[in-house]
Order: sequence, then structure tokens, then C-alpha cells
Amino acid sequence: MVEIDVRGFSCPIPVVRTKKAIEENPNEPVTVLVESSVSKENISRLARSKGYSIKVEEVEDGFRLLLSPPVK
Repeated sequence: MVEIDVRGFSCPIPVVRTKKAIEENPNEPVTVLVESSVSKENISRLARSKGYSIKVEEVEDGFRLLLSPPVK
């Protein structure tokens, strides 16, 4: 599993880094740590557009997004 921490960055950096992680690790789950609702929504939109399922967990300083690749 790949984990990226983009807390402290404003969009579009979290989306760009998440896209890169997805492209570099196809068929692997990706966990993304974000601190804002805007980043959470933008990354969720990106993941859905690529067929990933998303599970969002609230954590102390933001959100943890668990992105699971499409099943082939």
C-alpha cells in the first residue's frame, strides 16, 4: 500500500501528488492524508474518475482517504 501525506498543501498539489501515486502504483491501494474538506472532495473526484472506490475516515488533523483500485 502506498501512503502519501499532503497535509499543509493547498490544491492543486494534493490532487497532483495523488494522481502521480495512482499512476506510479497501478492496481495498488493508495492512502492519502489531507487536512481540508476541499482537498478531500477534489481527491475523491479524481479517484472516482479513475474507477477507484473511496473510504473516508476522519482523523485528528483532517481526513484519511483509502483509495482502492478497480477490481479487474
